[in-house]
Amino acid sequence: MDFLSRLRAGPPIVADGAMGTMLQAAGLPLGKPGEFWVLERPEVVMSVHRAYVEAGADLILTCTFGGTRPRLEKSGLADRIAEVNRRAVEIAREAAAGRAFIAGDIGPLGEMLAPLGKWSYQEAVDLFAEQAAALAEAGVDVLYIETMSALDEARAAVEGARRAAPHLPITLTFSFDHHGRTNMGVRPEQAAKAAQEWGVVAFGANCGATLEMTEGALQKMRAAAPDALLIAKPNAGLPRMVAGTPVYDMTPEEMASFAKRFLALGARIIGGCCGSNPDHIRTIAQAVR
Repeated sequence: MDFLSRLRAGPPIVADGAMGTMLQAAGLPLGKPGEFWVLERPEVVMSVHRAYVEAGADLILTCTFGGTRPRLEKSGLADRIAEVNRRAVEIAREAAAGRAFIAGDIGPLGEMLAPLGKWSYQEAVDLFAEQAAALAEAGVDVLYIETMSALDEARAAVEGARRAAPHLPITLTFSFDHHGRTNMGVRPEQAAKAAQEWGVVAFGANCGATLEMTEGALQKMRAAAPDALLIAKPNAGLPRMVAGTPVYDMTPEEMASFAKRFLALGARIIGGCCGSNPDHIRTIAQAVR
C-alpha cells in the first residue's frame, strides 16, 4: 500500500518523534544542525531512525528540517544541498528497511519573506523547490512541510514542492504557540482553509507550546474543514532549562492519552516533536492501534 492509500483508508499512521533533541542527547553540540551529522556521523542519525521504527513508527522524517539553502549556508553547507538531502533520504530508507514510509522533511527558511525579510515570494518558492527536488529524486514517499508560522511562506513551500515533484503527495503543519496562533498570528482555521485551497493531502499542527494548544488547534481545524485529514505531532510538553539544556517532562503515557484525543478529532498522522523519544512513540502506537 502506498502512502496516499494508507493515509486515506488504512489504520492511523504513527509518525516518529524528535530528531534534533535525540541527536543533542547523543552529543550534537547545541546550535549545530542535524544536517551536519547526516554527512559527518550518519550512523547516529540512522540509529535514531531505527529506534523509532522499532518503536512502531510507520512514518519517519528525514533529517533535513534545515535542508534549504538559507539554513545550510549558516553551517557552511550551501554547496552541498543536493548531497545533504539525498544522503538523509538514503539513511532513512536504510533504517526503515521497508517497514516505514519516508517523509522528506522541509522546515521554514529561518528568515521572513519580504517586505519584512530579504526573500521575495518567488525566491522562496525557488529555495523550497531546490530542496524538494533533491528529496524527491532520492525517493521519498511524501514531502512533509512542517513548523510553518506564516501563510506566505507556507504557500511558497507548497508551491515549490509541487513544482519540483508534482507526482508526490504534500503535507503541511503549522506551529501554534502564541495564544493559540502561530508566532506570525495565523489562526488554526485560517491555516486549515488555506491548506485546503492549496490542495495538500493532510495538514495540522506540530511542535507548539502545549499539547492542549495542539488539541485546540485541531478542534478549530476540524470545525473549519470537517472532511480534512489532520496531523498532530506536538512537543513533549513545555521545556524547562536545566544546566542550559531543555528538559521535557511529558511522559509517554500522557502523550498517548492526548494521541487518543487527536485521533477522535480526525488525526490520521500522529507522532511527536521536540523532546519526544522512542518511548513516547511506542506508547502512542499502542494507544492508537
